[in-house]
Amino acid sequence: MNIMQSAKQLLSTITKPDYALTKRHLGLLLVVIGVAGFVGILGIDVLDVGREGGIGPAQQLALAGCAALALLGLTLIPLGDTPA
Repeated sequence: MNIMQSAKQLLSTITKPDYALTKRHLGLLLVVIGVAGFVGILGIDVLDVGREGGIGPAQQLALAGCAALALLGLTLIPLGDTPA
């Protein structure tokens, strides 16, 4: 099964009226978003070489928010397949 068929199958499953997002899926989604945001913010800081000053207060808040989002997701994963 190639990627396009897998994507079509996933999309058809998600768009069914009786589909419910489970707590495990929601937890994984939150972890992925939190980690991606955290890495993205740090990556922007590292790649923006011309600017002095390091990580500012707004970036610290954003990093804390991303970390909190990932931790929240980690707490949802063990709750299983009950609807979110």
